[in-house]
Amino acid sequence: MRMDSPAVRGSNAVHRVLDEELAAARERGVEHPVVVDVGGGSGVWAVPLAVAGCTVTVVDPNPNALATLSRRAEDDGVADRVTGVAEDVDALADVVPAGSADIVLAHGLLEVVDDPADAANALATAVAPEGVVSVLVANRHAAALHRALAGRFDEARALLTGHDGVLPDDGDALLRRFDVDSLTSLLDDAGLRVAALRGDGIVSDSVSDPSDEDMTEFERVAASMSPLREIASRLHALARRAG
Repeated sequence: MRMDSPAVRGSNAVHRVLDEELAAARERGVEHPVVVDVGGGSGVWAVPLAVAGCTVTVVDPNPNALATLSRRAEDDGVADRVTGVAEDVDALADVVPAGSADIVLAHGLLEVVDDPADAANALATAVAPEGVVSVLVANRHAAALHRALAGRFDEARALLTGHDGVLPDDGDALLRRFDVDSLTSLLDDAGLRVAALRGDGIVSDSVSDPSDEDMTEFERVAASMSPLREIASRLHALARRAG
């Protein structure tokens, strides 16, 4: 995985959504929400969540990224609340008890795994009945639009019509991109009901100050509105166990 890429980081709008989920968990009486960050690598999400009082397990096969995670957690004084596990998503059931996580993160994960269906099933198994799975993926339509605006129409058409929404120059790490329908279908098949699906990075990836409060508020309002959602750089889904 390309560590700390935009697909992994997300915008301030995603952070706000997760803050709301933490508040909901505490309202249910969970003092220290259990978070599992699959593919979370160097701790972009894990360390801030630990600072917020969560107990976080990061499952990632990259030892260098986990070393960075450990340093970040130590620097922020939360080393006792962050655990790094050098495993792939295939081994998630072996390291995380089924139904134990209040929040499961899969940010920038489903684009790079060999079998996204198996990965989605593993996420669904790990999350608690009242918990949530947060999925952040690269958006096929946004990639096509950006290529078209650059005058690279052959590539834009290939991104729209190709099976996985990738091009040879995307590199070996990125195996696929998603759109609203393909992401929803993948999560549905794993037994996860999509509670909310928003766009992320509608304009924040293109402005000089992505932390601007007015821009963040615009992104929050526009994130669930079609067609703006469909052209965002990333798609952010919150899903819960069906039934």
